[in-house]
Amino acid sequence: MRTAVCLSIVILASTGGELLSAHAMKQAARLQITSGSAVGLLLQGGFRLSAMWLGLLLQALAFFTLLALLSWADVSFVVPATALNYVVGAAGSVLFLREQVGRTRWAGVLLVCLGVAFICASEL
Repeated sequence: MRTAVCLSIVILASTGGELLSAHAMKQAARLQITSGSAVGLLLQGGFRLSAMWLGLLLQALAFFTLLALLSWADVSFVVPATALNYVVGAAGSVLFLREQVGRTRWAGVLLVCLGVAFICASEL
């Protein structure tokens, strides 16, 4: 049970952090860049936004939860199971970032789900 809970935290926190970071960087890209290093100014704008900091906190939570999970679960199970990030990421990009995800990408997400199902079935 604790493995499932920690795996869920890793997947949701990691993907949530990535979505928040992407949102912050897209907002920062809308800022008017007039001089200096464009990349530096873009990053500076991104780090001014609370979404970026919350995203980084979620990614740190995911990382440290993953470390704890790896202390008692097999790497050969944990690492493939975290591939569910792709599923949550695709759904989150559609729901929260309003991105268009085509059929080919959804087919890839389905293949990832099938692969994770095989991995999980081996744990039963």
